[in-house]
Amino acid sequence: MELPISVTKLINDALEEDLGHGDITTNLLVPEGSESTALYIAKGNFILAGMPFAKEVFRLIDSTTYFEAFYNEGAEVRKGDVLGKVAGKTRAVFAGERVSLNIMQRLSGIATRTNLFVDAVRGTKAKIVDTIKTTPCLRFMEKYAVRLGGGSNHRFGLFDGILIKDNHIEAVGSIRKAVALAKSGLHLARIEIEVETLKEFQEAIEAGVDIVMLDNMSLDNMREAVRIADGRVTLEASGNITLENVRETAGTGVDIISVGALTHSVTAADISMKIVK
Repeated sequence: MELPISVTKLINDALEEDLGHGDITTNLLVPEGSESTALYIAKGNFILAGMPFAKEVFRLIDSTTYFEAFYNEGAEVRKGDVLGKVAGKTRAVFAGERVSLNIMQRLSGIATRTNLFVDAVRGTKAKIVDTIKTTPCLRFMEKYAVRLGGGSNHRFGLFDGILIKDNHIEAVGSIRKAVALAKSGLHLARIEIEVETLKEFQEAIEAGVDIVMLDNMSLDNMREAVRIADGRVTLEASGNITLENVRETAGTGVDIISVGALTHSVTAADISMKIVK
C-alpha cells in the first residue's frame, strides 16, 4: 500500500515525539553494531490492522531494517499468534517499538470494534459507516481500519461532502433555504441534511435532498421516516448508536448507520514486541 505523504510526515512526527534527541537508555546499553530480531505477538483476540504503517516506521528509522507481516491486514488473530517480525540494528528495532505498537494497537482496536457492529447488523440492508470524529491527524489511518473491520467510510472531511447540520440551518434560517443554497453552489453534488423530527424530515424531502440523517430519532420515528421516504432518498441513522441497539436500528429499514464510537472511544488491541534470543 502506497502511503500518502501526509501519513509519512505524521509517522515522522510521532518518531520525533518519542525519540527526541535519542533513546538514551538503548544508546547506553546496546552497542552500535548490535543486531536483533523482534516478534509482534497478539495478547488477545482481534482484527489485525496497521502493519503497513508499522513497516513505514522502521523504513524511516533505518531503511536497511527488515519487516515482515505474517498475517494479512484484516485477519482475525488469536491470543499468542505471532503477527510479524522486524530485524536489523538493535537500536533501530528499539527506536520503532513504541510508535509501531501504538499505531497497530489503535488501528486493530478500531477494526475489531467495527467488525462487531458489522456482525450485529448482518442480514439487514443497513451499512455501518464511520464519522469524522477521529483523532486529529490520524483520520486516514483510522478510516482505513474501519474498512478492514468491514465498515464503510462516510465523508473524509468537510471538503468532500455536503452535510447540512442543525447549526447550518440555524445560521441560514430554514431547511429549504439551506438546501437551495447548497444546490446553487454545487449542483452535481449529493446533498445530505441532518434532521431531528418528522416535521423537519418532511421539509427535507420536499426540499429535494438526496440523503437524510435521522439524528437521535426514536425507533418508531425512524420506521415512519422509512415509510414516508418510500425509497426516494437514502436514510442514515445517527446518534447514540451502540452494540446493544444497532440491530434494532437496522431493523427500522434505514440504509446507513453511522457510529462515531468506531473511532472516538475505541479500546486498543493488546500487542507486544519481544526480542528473539
